[in-house]
Amino acid sequence: MALTPDRLGLATLRHLPPESRPLVRPGTVPAGIVHLGLGAFHRAHQAVHTEAAVGAAGGDWGIIGVAPRSTDVVEALDAQDCLFSVTTLAAEGAATRVVGALAGVRHAASDPDAVVGLFADPAIRVVTLTVTEKAYRLDPVTAALTVDADLTADLTTGRPPRTVPGLLVRGLLARAAADAGPIALVSCDNLPANGRRLRGLVEQGLALARVPDATAEQVLAAVTCPGTMVDRIVPASTDETRDTARQALGVTDLAAVAAEPWSQWVIEDDFPGGRPAWERSGAILTGDAGPWERLKLRALNGVHSATAYLGALAGAETVAEALTLPHLDAVLRRLLAEEIAPSFTPPPGADVAEYGEQVLARFANPAIRYRTTQVAMDGSQKLPQRVLHTVADLRAAGRSARWSALVVAAWLRFLLGYADDGRPLPLDDPLADRLRAALAAGAHTPAGVVDAVFALREVFPADLAADDEFRADVTGWLTALERHGVRATLAGAR
Repeated sequence: MALTPDRLGLATLRHLPPESRPLVRPGTVPAGIVHLGLGAFHRAHQAVHTEAAVGAAGGDWGIIGVAPRSTDVVEALDAQDCLFSVTTLAAEGAATRVVGALAGVRHAASDPDAVVGLFADPAIRVVTLTVTEKAYRLDPVTAALTVDADLTADLTTGRPPRTVPGLLVRGLLARAAADAGPIALVSCDNLPANGRRLRGLVEQGLALARVPDATAEQVLAAVTCPGTMVDRIVPASTDETRDTARQALGVTDLAAVAAEPWSQWVIEDDFPGGRPAWERSGAILTGDAGPWERLKLRALNGVHSATAYLGALAGAETVAEALTLPHLDAVLRRLLAEEIAPSFTPPPGADVAEYGEQVLARFANPAIRYRTTQVAMDGSQKLPQRVLHTVADLRAAGRSARWSALVVAAWLRFLLGYADDGRPLPLDDPLADRLRAALAAGAHTPAGVVDAVFALREVFPADLAADDEFRADVTGWLTALERHGVRATLAGAR
């Protein structure tokens, strides 16, 4: 595709400020990684870490980025020789740098067979994923694959795959047929035990595909699924993001992203085909990412969801704005200290209270305009691991989960579809139809809302749904939110 002189690309790199140029020479690093999910988070996180690792230690670890659905980012990157910029936003100012980690881009929906073919390439030894929780089609409670006509067709017919599980299974079968060597599948999504869940997805997919036992064993013997924890706040890109990049670079970047200064990646070191020297980029290589994952899911993601739901109900557009609500920071600190910290054992050397303070400071960064309604998306998928696992562990130990119940109540109140001032709130959730139907069929009271939504086993396991104390706490908070609104409820929280 022709590049205009005003557009970011190889031809315009020499005109960039020196501090904004890539750490590697674009187009010279052969591909060793396929990444599924070419969104803003990947570009501001794994791509940045991988470029830094290759820049420091070398290696054939260029990334072929695959967009499952949207063509916009593929077209933008294709027009820019796979270059894009990341602007780091801090309260004291912004810094923009172009990243050259991508060796190519693909669009899975328009050419899925080509993506399957990438799996069969021996040069590809790692596949990473940021496809959101819902794309795995795993029940958040049971981790069972949700089977529908699309997935069945992906696994039992020869048509090009349309789902992420179908793409993975078909790709692994193609790799086994080509005898292309071992490979690591690396989930970088906020799934509990994401490595084990991804492994379970592959096992279930092979069983549903009814492949011979010997073939399934061959596939599984050549695949590892290291667990990870990823952390960086990356808001959705806006015109302001692109304007900031243009001011810094002097050229237009239609694939620009922005992010906070903080970035963390914890990775279980199980890569049979090798890996980039990610430790040189600041990543933590470990034998068990579980404690780090629980720290992040509960003390960051759980608090993020709490801030988003309460903030959206109170009319706050961004997470940073929500944190200016009177009493919210005090409630979040009590949630962290009284419930999240006692619910699990943190990683060695980590302090939950200190981590929580760091989280609140990051959320309060005024330069990060992370919309509350964006964080509030997909609550039925996010709440189980972000909040309900904390509740289950607390209740099993005989402890109260009252502050966590407030988070659940805020989500239920959000599901009703309007803020405290009457403005409509969007419901963007894979279970949206089920949630609306349940709410419509139940009694239009706080207790009726709790009964209706607690009956959804995809979200609430039976033992938690039957916990009378927890139900009473959620109902009490929901009653207060309905009658008095967020500000008065927070002011009266004890």
